Amino acid sequence: MSDYLLSIVIWLPIAGGVVLLAMGDDNDSVSARANAMRWAALGISVLTFVLSIGLYTGFDTTTANMQFVERAPWIDAIDVWYYLGVDGLSAPLILLTTFITPLVVIAGWDVIKARPAQYFAAFLILEGLMNGVFSALDGLLFYVFWEAMLVPMFLIIGVWGGKRRVYATLKFFLYTFLGSVLMLVAFIYLYRMTGSFDMAGWVEVPLSLAAQKLIFIAFLLAFAIKVPMWPVHTWLPDAHVEAPTGGSVILAAILLKMGGYGFVRFSLPMVPDGSHYFAGMMIALSLIAVVYIGFVALVQKDMKKLIAYSSIAHMGFVTLGFFIVWHMSGESGAVLGVSGGMVQMVSHGLISGAMFLCVGVLYDRVHSRQISDYGGVANTMPVFAAFMVLFAMANAGLPGTSGFVGEFMVIIASFKANPWFAFFAATTLVLGAAYTLWMIKRVVYGEVANDNVAALQDLNSREFVVLGILAIAVLLVGLWPAPLIDMMNVTIEHLVEQAGQTKF
Repeated sequence: MSDYLLSIVIWLPIAGGVVLLAMGDDNDSVSARANAMRWAALGISVLTFVLSIGLYTGFDTTTANMQFVERAPWIDAIDVWYYLGVDGLSAPLILLTTFITPLVVIAGWDVIKARPAQYFAAFLILEGLMNGVFSALDGLLFYVFWEAMLVPMFLIIGVWGGKRRVYATLKFFLYTFLGSVLMLVAFIYLYRMTGSFDMAGWVEVPLSLAAQKLIFIAFLLAFAIKVPMWPVHTWLPDAHVEAPTGGSVILAAILLKMGGYGFVRFSLPMVPDGSHYFAGMMIALSLIAVVYIGFVALVQKDMKKLIAYSSIAHMGFVTLGFFIVWHMSGESGAVLGVSGGMVQMVSHGLISGAMFLCVGVLYDRVHSRQISDYGGVANTMPVFAAFMVLFAMANAGLPGTSGFVGEFMVIIASFKANPWFAFFAATTLVLGAAYTLWMIKRVVYGEVANDNVAALQDLNSREFVVLGILAIAVLLVGLWPAPLIDMMNVTIEHLVEQAGQTKF
């Protein structure tokens, strides 16, 4: 099975989603047929996760070579291959994807009343396409997966979202699609230079400094929008606010990581001189995201918007860790920065997903995301309050949680590069605590604010399982990050070596 493991984790959920669509929805959301659809979606997503664990148990941490490689001809006329493989950069992100998806299915179990089969089918198809993005080693195959995953997310927001869902989903689609068109132009240029869409071959092609600058800009627009970096971040708060809870979780936990993955898979190794040339700009944009967006989050009145802006600030750490490579005097510092950025991506996926699920729990009961509509939730929902406080502390970077590990690594690497980088980056420890704990104080603590809060019921078993699993993951990565870091380390060392091979 290991010979086709990547194909299985890509096509199993896609096939399952197609089957659910073919079987159709029942008008009665509580009928036996609708429940069977839910169980089928859960079974497929859990099976995909169980199979994906083979990527960890069978992973060789001593080599930077691609593993679990599959290669077969696809379009012979232009030398396009169905070419898959993973390394220390992509395998952890596939595991994160397959881990989060079953939790999203469970979280939407009773909440989604309209067309539940289509809802869960969209998430299964999206899961397979996201796994395809992280697995593809052929440029055109990567682009197909990259663009195709927009469709199910477009439908998730547009069909099951809030009142302004059409505006939000069109804005999401147009931003990400238009940025990706320039990435395709860069891919075509690299194909003309090499005669192949093999991404490994693109790393080796000699490019002039001018060509590298242009290719970097093309990549930047695609990946910066997906992260999203300031100032192309404005689509994200709208998308998060209007998306259903499951859509917000996948958007924050996985889709944003594809921008960071694009930088380390394409920009750093393929155009090292272009990346070096624009490194100062990237660091400045990253620090603006950390500081300025932190202040923006501080004044939000909507819990979802606050967490959405928090995501932008935390993803600024990711791009900062990646681009301080060129300000390092030694390779070990550069490896520390990139490793911190990668750990931050995984950690943010867990924490942001958990925070959005917590907001979803409250919204399902009160039908409001406004902070002012709550107060004293701990009095009526003590178990929920314990989980929400834990995730809030992790979001603020509390030692012992996953939120601390990546941020601390990036801050240390930033200090080695330039103490001022570290100073501005470290402001997130203050701002993150400020906006997150200020929200917690007003929502969770104090006297019971109104009758709606007084009538709240604590977590049911389904919600407890979802938040409990995420709490274990956040604490496990925070207390024992070594397995994750070891999985990435050799690949990141190789990446830093590639990025250091500048010629101009």
